[in-house]
Amino acid sequence: MTKKILVLNGNPKSNSFGQHLADIYSCEAREYFEVRRFNLSEMPFNASLQYGYNTPQILEPILVEFQKAVLWAEHIVIISPIWWGGLPAKLKGLFDRAFLPDFSFKYEKDNPVPVQLLTGKTSRLILTMDMPAQYMEEQAAPVITQLDTYTLQFCGIQKAQINLFGSLVLATPDDKQKWEGTMKSLGRKGL
Repeated sequence: MTKKILVLNGNPKSNSFGQHLADIYSCEAREYFEVRRFNLSEMPFNASLQYGYNTPQILEPILVEFQKAVLWAEHIVIISPIWWGGLPAKLKGLFDRAFLPDFSFKYEKDNPVPVQLLTGKTSRLILTMDMPAQYMEEQAAPVITQLDTYTLQFCGIQKAQINLFGSLVLATPDDKQKWEGTMKSLGRKGL
């Protein structure tokens, strides 16, 4: 059976280095695995969970499609820039809107510990940033905590494997070629 991989380019810009990395990964992975791809820049939805969980908010068709892909996937690859030490707002909004109770987790009776509904899945976070390399881990830590620990793992997805690429603004052609090679290798292996 072929591995099922969801690739999410989480950059809200339509033309970005993240898009390029997602293209490379997807192209390589499709040679060996089943791949479904989403580009945040092409996903029309209201990123605001404006009523919290108090009032249901109708999901736009793209969010329904994204939820189906999450359930289908065995491995989820998220490529995102780090902006202001955090996730882009629209990417955060995607998880706010799509990873809802009774989809990704649920509470039972008076137990404050949620039942995880997305178990049996692995993930990889590929994070890019403009900060110099010596600040990468410090800048990435809050994003990894938010996205991996308190979103993906909270819902039952195994602890993510992490790749940090940066500084993009200071990157040489050799740096970018190395990152592209990493993406090709990850795609070929379905990691």
